[in-house]
Amino acid sequence: MAIVEVKVPQLSESITEATMLTWKKKVGEAVAVDEILIEVETDKVVLEVPAPSAGVITEILQGDGATVTAEQLIAKIDTDAVAGAAAPAAAPAAAASAPAAAAPAASADKSGVAMPAAAKILADNNLSAANVAGTGKDGRVTKGDALGAIKAGSSIPTGAPKAALPQVAAPASKEELGDRPEQRVPMTRLRARIAERLLQSQATNAILTTFNEVNMAPVMDLRKKFQDQFTKEHGVKLGFMSFFVKAAVHALKKFPAVNASIDGNDIVYHGYFDIGIAVSSPRGLVVPILRNADQMSFADIEKKIAEFGQKAKEGKLGIDEMTGGTFSISNGGTFGSMMSTPIINPPQSAILGVHATKDRAVVENGQVVVRPMNYLAMSYDHRIIDGREAVLSLVAMKDALEDPSRLLFDL
Repeated sequence: MAIVEVKVPQLSESITEATMLTWKKKVGEAVAVDEILIEVETDKVVLEVPAPSAGVITEILQGDGATVTAEQLIAKIDTDAVAGAAAPAAAPAAAASAPAAAAPAASADKSGVAMPAAAKILADNNLSAANVAGTGKDGRVTKGDALGAIKAGSSIPTGAPKAALPQVAAPASKEELGDRPEQRVPMTRLRARIAERLLQSQATNAILTTFNEVNMAPVMDLRKKFQDQFTKEHGVKLGFMSFFVKAAVHALKKFPAVNASIDGNDIVYHGYFDIGIAVSSPRGLVVPILRNADQMSFADIEKKIAEFGQKAKEGKLGIDEMTGGTFSISNGGTFGSMMSTPIINPPQSAILGVHATKDRAVVENGQVVVRPMNYLAMSYDHRIIDGREAVLSLVAMKDALEDPSRLLFDL
């Protein structure tokens, strides 16, 4: 008998623990080499654990919901065994420490019931667990099932009532809930990390926000003129975010303090422009980084943002893709936001909030005219960025968007 060990992948230096999600295989089942056995969630990313060798799982040492560390042994595979030749081993003791929602009854049919991570994904995408085929124990919907349903374009059938709360394994009974249902679900590591960083930002930065408005007509006209040719040439649509990124870099070059950060009693002025793009994912808000954005073309930016969006949706963003950054952009306009005060992403010192573009009555040369206007908001750390620099940097972004030719000549 040849035993191969399955271990937790190497984690980032800043991450010490991860949470086991849902096993895709059971003890006694055959696996193929590189077949994904389980996913582990850190406070930044979800990592897949592939089978290091083909064979049969003989032992699972850490169950769903267990907390593990890098290189920790979680299962064993017998490369010489035949599936079904031996009775499954007893469930590991570690599984007993998993959340109650992840410890379903053995005999009940739980088809249409989602595991906690899957329930969150389904709720965020307006999907019903009843319409997703579950591959988990007793037919439960796993995280992988939920992501697969989203990728396949599943949706709640027309006319079907939308559940007020997503179902989870081992829900409370009707007698306990009555007509005032509640649901308690543990925070994911990412959500807990987001909460920690936002509180840190509010507590340690002297945050102020300055606002301005921008006439988006020049950008919209430019997009309309070159959209077809751009798409044909580069294989990606020309969106608004590439203009916002270019305008931000344009302003950061003029006002280096906005691109700086604080380290102890020192101000670190960055000679590069790594722009974080806030992206909504099923697991929460993530901020992947456009490295050296000043050296990227419009097409490069659009392609990278599209790639980030797809990876975020599938939970495939790597730790290195979300580490660092000197300035961030958050586009609440995609959800219809008209105004907001974005929170700085530490250790950065400023963030640009972009909102929905709407036709508004504005005064030009003494005449009231209708223009597509967008409100910009820039939150900044007043410890190193003075009001003058903040206001003028936002004005520089406004000027670049209202006259995109400035970007060509760096004016």
